[in-house]
Amino acid sequence: MAIAGAFPRLKCIVLDLPHVIGDRKGTENLEFVAGNMFDKIPHANAIFLKWILHSWSDHDCVKILKKCKESIPSKKKGGKVIIIHIVMEDNCSNEQLVQSQLLMDLLMRITHASKERTEKEWEKLFLEAGFSGYKIITSLGLRSLIEVYP
Repeated sequence: MAIAGAFPRLKCIVLDLPHVIGDRKGTENLEFVAGNMFDKIPHANAIFLKWILHSWSDHDCVKILKKCKESIPSKKKGGKVIIIHIVMEDNCSNEQLVQSQLLMDLLMRITHASKERTEKEWEKLFLEAGFSGYKIITSLGLRSLIEVYP
């Protein structure tokens, strides 16, 4: 809703499970769609996933990413998946950042039998899902911005 409000000319779709969407009403540029990302993701120029994939196994992440790839145009036409997530760093000198990443990783392992991922682990998921490339911007503190291209 914040993105739709900040960019009124951008058409936004929120996909979530039917019980989460409930009877929410959209706006002129915001639509709520009840569904399941494992079945179908609405077509879009870009798909935004924030704090989604760390809750799923590698196998399920590949399924989700394949559905995303099916729903966006080619890279030439501007298609991309935008992901906000942790990218575990091997050689990070910021001790607080490392501790926060490890704590989040532990939380995901306990609550979802999943994990936070290193760049190599992210790359493996993207390639298995059929994407051609990606770019990671790590300047967001604990979070990173990942652009994935079909």
